[in-house]
Amino acid sequence: MINENFVIIGVIIQSVGGVGYFLDTIKGKIQPNKVSWLLWAIAPLVAFAAEVSQGVGIHSLTTFIVGFIPLIIFFASFVNKKATWQLSKFDIICGTLSIAGLAMWAITRVGNIAILFAILADGLAAVPTIVKSFKEPSSESSLIYGLGVINAGIALLATSNWNFEHYAFPLYLFIVGTVLYFLIQFKLGKFISNIFR
Repeated sequence: MINENFVIIGVIIQSVGGVGYFLDTIKGKIQPNKVSWLLWAIAPLVAFAAEVSQGVGIHSLTTFIVGFIPLIIFFASFVNKKATWQLSKFDIICGTLSIAGLAMWAITRVGNIAILFAILADGLAAVPTIVKSFKEPSSESSLIYGLGVINAGIALLATSNWNFEHYAFPLYLFIVGTVLYFLIQFKLGKFISNIFR
C-alpha cells in the first residue's frame, strides 16, 4: 500500500489526459459520442456523492475526476461538428440505471447501492465507445484512457480499507480503461478482425 495522498497525483495525471482529450474534441480531431460522455459524467458523479456519504475520503477524488472530465468533454462536444448525438434504447437504459441509482440511494440511504448502479450505468455507457474503439480506433485517443488506468491503479494501491465503497469504482475504472487503451493504442479490433477473416 502507498500513502493515500498519492491519489492526488493520480487525479492530476487523469486531468492531463482529460485536457488533451478536451482540446482534441474542440479541434475536431476525435469524435466523442455525446450520450456516452454525458452518462460517463453522471454515473461517476453519483458514485462520488455516494462515496462521500460512505466516508471514503480522499479516495473519492478518483471517482470525482472521472465524472468531471467527461462533463467538460460533453460540453466541448457541442463545439465539434463531428461529435455524434444518437439517442438509442441502449442510451435510455443507461440513463435509467443512473436515475435508478440515485432513487435507490435516496430511498435506502445506502451509498453502496448507488455505487453499484453507477458502475452498471457507466459500464453500459462504455459499450458504444468500446465497440467504436474496436471498429474505428482512429476516432478515439488512447491517452485519456491510459492515464485513467494510472489514476485508478494509484487509487487501488493507496487503498487500505478493502471494502466495496473504497475499491469498487477504481477497480471498474482500471478494467474498462485498460480495455479501451489497448483497443485504441494497438488497434486490436483490426488485428482480431484480420485473424477471423
